[in-house]
Amino acid sequence: MSEKREVQALQEALAAEHAAVYGYGVVGGRIGEARRAEATAAYDSHRARRDALVRAVRSLGGTPVAAAAGYALPFPVPDSAAAVRLAAVLEDRVAGVYADVVRATEGGRRGTAAEALREAAVRAVRWRGESVAFPGLAERAGAASPTA
Repeated sequence: MSEKREVQALQEALAAEHAAVYGYGVVGGRIGEARRAEATAAYDSHRARRDALVRAVRSLGGTPVAAAAGYALPFPVPDSAAAVRLAAVLEDRVAGVYADVVRATEGGRRGTAAEALREAAVRAVRWRGESVAFPGLAERAGAASPTA
């Protein structure tokens, strides 16, 4: 695997994690009390993955991409139902990016990316209430960018 390709994949995952952290801020503000703990756990997980990616990019000599000041949401999020849909979309997008990291890395980084893909896919199923055949792959077919 080329180190340049690996750094690029990690940077894309980092950008997706920045967007997910932002998106979960929106989710947390709109989600109903019954699912607030689930949203908080997902937010914390994405923050931890983001921080690990910053360290990984730096360890390869790269400068980690910074978070944007804000992100365009894919649809309005006026209530709890929309917040649940947004959480599922965020997880689909993150899973797709981690599928790319799995392809671009080897060894421990590949294992970590596969674990992140699995976690995102499981969270997406929990939010959506149904699964997709190939998490992280089907989402890539229509994905344009890691915006929230």
